[in-house]
Amino acid sequence: MTQKIIQQGAEAKIILDKDIITKNRIKKSYRISELDDKIRKLRTRSEIKLLTKSSKIIPVPLPLTTLKKSERGDERAIIQMPFINGKKLSDELNKFPLKQQLQICKQIGENVAKLHDTNIIHGDLTTSNMILVEKFPAHSHSQINKNSVNKKQKTQLSQGLSFNKFPAKKSSGADFVATSRTLAPNIFFIDFGLGFISHKIEDKAVDLHLLKQALEAKHFQNWEELFDAVVKGYSNSKNFKKILEKLKAVENRGRYKH
Repeated sequence: MTQKIIQQGAEAKIILDKDIITKNRIKKSYRISELDDKIRKLRTRSEIKLLTKSSKIIPVPLPLTTLKKSERGDERAIIQMPFINGKKLSDELNKFPLKQQLQICKQIGENVAKLHDTNIIHGDLTTSNMILVEKFPAHSHSQINKNSVNKKQKTQLSQGLSFNKFPAKKSSGADFVATSRTLAPNIFFIDFGLGFISHKIEDKAVDLHLLKQALEAKHFQNWEELFDAVVKGYSNSKNFKKILEKLKAVENRGRYKH
């Protein structure tokens, strides 16, 4: 038995089996069964699309499957993706010297800007949803367990662990495949379950606000400097000034809310 439950929350159960993570959305007994199935499938499809789109621009595990078919032939709300062999940034960030913490947060800001410029809202930007990989794994087809995936999935798994190609710089048309030499350490964004597509400046500001709150709560020793580093990295966003102004407005609303 190689399967291992590595996380179970109110929304989903996360299972590790060899090199593959399976995210299984949990049924809600308080909802009508047919409605619950529809909601879980819609949210699964949405997350798969967001992960696939995001994987083209930042480090994100690339889904191996669409909605998985059961033995009866009906669809189940399941996502399979490669296991990212790293540690939660929430557990590791404070262990680094401040200079490196700032570098990591600047990288986070750069990646959030890339998502927002593509109108992807993560919806739950915390360091618990970021995986730190200090040395990028050099996976190959031969290292993937032959019994755990089919031929198509092996190709996807290898691609998912070595990134799709994405632009190194906005001003350049050149693409690259990220390795430990180009991003060290690598920060993978995970769990797009609350994510969505939006052109709204406010939605992007709220995403940043959630990250700011997460830094203050979990990394309170240097949280202000860390968020300044995030903002520095985010400054490449095409709507940077508007989003920063809206962020201040969002914070003021929260501050004076009774």
